[in-house]
Amino acid sequence: MRRFLPTSLAGQIALLVAIALFVAQAINFGMLLRERHGMRFAQFIVPTVTRLADASERMTSVDEAGRPPLRAARDGGRSFRSDPRTRIEIHEANPIAADARSRPDIEEDVRRGLKESGIDFGRVIASVQPIEPDAPQLRRMSPMRAERLRRLGAELQIAVEIPGKGWLATNSPWPRVEGSLMWQLLAQTLILYVCVLIPVLLAGRRIAAPLRALATAARGFRPGDGAPPLEERGPGDVRAVIGAYNALGLRVNAMIDEKDRMLGAIGHDLRTPLAALRVRIESVEDDDDRNRMADTIDEMNRTLDDILSLARLGRPSEPATDVDMAALIDAVVEDFRDIGNDVSFEESPRLKMRMRPSLMRRAVRNLIENAVKYAGAAEVRLLPGETTVAIEVADRGPGIPADKLTAVFDPFTRLETSRNRDTGGIGLGLALARAIVSDAGGQITLANRAGGGLLATITLPRG
Repeated sequence: MRRFLPTSLAGQIALLVAIALFVAQAINFGMLLRERHGMRFAQFIVPTVTRLADASERMTSVDEAGRPPLRAARDGGRSFRSDPRTRIEIHEANPIAADARSRPDIEEDVRRGLKESGIDFGRVIASVQPIEPDAPQLRRMSPMRAERLRRLGAELQIAVEIPGKGWLATNSPWPRVEGSLMWQLLAQTLILYVCVLIPVLLAGRRIAAPLRALATAARGFRPGDGAPPLEERGPGDVRAVIGAYNALGLRVNAMIDEKDRMLGAIGHDLRTPLAALRVRIESVEDDDDRNRMADTIDEMNRTLDDILSLARLGRPSEPATDVDMAALIDAVVEDFRDIGNDVSFEESPRLKMRMRPSLMRRAVRNLIENAVKYAGAAEVRLLPGETTVAIEVADRGPGIPADKLTAVFDPFTRLETSRNRDTGGIGLGLALARAIVSDAGGQITLANRAGGGLLATITLPRG
């Protein structure tokens, strides 16, 4: 059911207004029907019941006082008596056709009126029959009554059983208001919908359009990308929200600018003493001590580079360019092969993608470096798909416990708890790789391989 409901702001407002209008029109229809019922009872049922009660009394007075009998009459093959004063016919049996559709609501009104008049009666049958303009019975009526029947379009037939006396029957004009009332309400509803829903939809679109633009701008927000402020338009409340978003963007950019300046100063202040230390260790006579000191300084420089790279990923200085993904991965693999590492790469067709090549090389290099460090070898594959591209780096090392597959992406998290940098590192490689891949719009996952080993997969959107 939910999938058929509108999801836009304008659609939901229009739906609520349409439901409210429908409920209001339904209540209005019920009140009109009640009013028409009361008017019909007063104008048509009450006079008819009065004539029936009068005819019933005249029937009794004839039998008891010996007055002249009612006038005899014939209609086709039927004979009956009629009261010329009340226009009531007296039949021996029910004169209404058996297949005529009864009207229980009218019958109940007639019963109620007869009871209030104190008339002893049996069954009551009422039926409303349409009258055609050229109906034969119209010719037997006075011109005024016939014209009235033609105008109203229907005739009310009522037959009341008087126990032991026969049936009292009468015909009277009857307005066919239900159909016209329904069409009137339908027309009113359509007019209301047009007059109310169109302005509501326009107002909803006027509110929703700037909100959609705001949502798009928020999803695509990148600090320092130089995007102009979002135009403030729409109602006052919406303009205030857009203005607050623009001010927030300015504050975020100012904070990142300040962070970059601070990182630049930290990098400069740390590299200067490291360079001085590198010069000073040349005076150390012991070759082993001097080499260990040089390795420590190099490791500190690499750690500093990783920390600064991770901190600056939100605003990379390298522009995105079109890159052959297969050539990029092959170049990284060749770098490892040149230093004697066992790294294989399956041949892959050229695949053009837009990205920041230096950062992506670093992400792939970090994954291969981990595989070589823990397993001694790595297998790299490039798997193009219809909408995504996968880069797989597999090894046959010890793998990672299942409960640690997510935690290893956190900065400074190491599974190897010793302080040996040759085996444990500092725990920034995977964190940096994940940050680079996320910045490119992709994701990186780790999974243990059947038979031992780890499979690291970078999934990037294609196109």
